[in-house]
Amino acid sequence: MTDHDPAPPPGIEIPSAAVEAVRDAEWVTVFTGAGMSAESGLATFRDTDTGLWEQYDPMALATPQAWHDDPALVWAWYQWRARKVLAAQPNAGHRALADLAADRAVMVVTQNVDDLHERAGSDVISHLHGSLFAPRCSHCGHPYHGTDADPTDAVEQLRVEPPTCPICLSTVRPGVVWFGEPLPADQWSSAEKAFAASDVVIVVGTSGIVRPAAGLPERAADAGIGVIEFNPEPSALTRYATHSIRTSAAVGLPALLAAVRQG
Repeated sequence: MTDHDPAPPPGIEIPSAAVEAVRDAEWVTVFTGAGMSAESGLATFRDTDTGLWEQYDPMALATPQAWHDDPALVWAWYQWRARKVLAAQPNAGHRALADLAADRAVMVVTQNVDDLHERAGSDVISHLHGSLFAPRCSHCGHPYHGTDADPTDAVEQLRVEPPTCPICLSTVRPGVVWFGEPLPADQWSSAEKAFAASDVVIVVGTSGIVRPAAGLPERAADAGIGVIEFNPEPSALTRYATHSIRTSAAVGLPALLAAVRQG
């Protein structure tokens, strides 16, 4: 441990076997859900927000049918969500994962649509459910980088007309996976490869109920790969965990990093 290494947070004990598993690992795959970003001030998807959008059910806005019925409404909602992400900062858990990669390969597979892992310095190899910051054409799928898709320019109103694809002139859509849509094949393939190559898997802040993503840690456990869970509450993945640590991302992950570096 050097003078610059973090001290373990008081009252948090990481099982020695979990510490050794991470310390000895050459490849760690980290699987994150909404709880990863909660301590950055981002509400989980189903939490009710006050103000402009509290009258709307997020489940009703995150569907292909909602987009078909009112694209301006859906675009405005996702731009509003993106602005909230831009106002947030990576928490200590995000930063700990980035620091953990100094001594080993740490591949992040996330269900989150924010960019907090990237801003903390992590290598995200798979956004399983897409990203708020990757809009694309609704027809040809071409990535869109125009300035009018910048959420910092979105106004606080219930309808904002989406921009137009410069390739085929169709409407640009949010770059997220809606309910009823399949996961992107390339993102799924990258996630599967990362899990299969892992020496250990760290699962952070996910309920483990969203399929097919939740099946990845299960398959790792079935293959004999150790699974370390960080979650304040039991989840659907707890029974597959080699170690289940009852704490949040911003507390538990810095404690893990400190313990690994003490060796």
